[in-house]
Amino acid sequence: MNAHPPQPEQIVSEVKAGPGGAMTDEVGVITGDLTIATRLLADGRAHLAVQYTDADEWYTLTGSPLPAPPQSLAALHEQTLERVRHGGGAEAPS
Repeated sequence: MNAHPPQPEQIVSEVKAGPGGAMTDEVGVITGDLTIATRLLADGRAHLAVQYTDADEWYTLTGSPLPAPPQSLAALHEQTLERVRHGGGAEAPS
């Protein structure tokens, strides 16, 4: 039997960015059809990554990583999707 280390909790969704898109640390604003990944880090923080849907490169959503919310990773993920849908250079929820 192979023992595999536990994988971090991660939620991934596709979203259409609103006008003004989402702000990333690496390349600034990205727009259009995006994929958002919310991942729980080993230190208890949450990392929010974004990419153009079907692209290879992932970027850090500005404001990430941040303390993982006490309610759930899913709630943070949903808040992030709403921000990106709204656009305006969306950043991680604070």
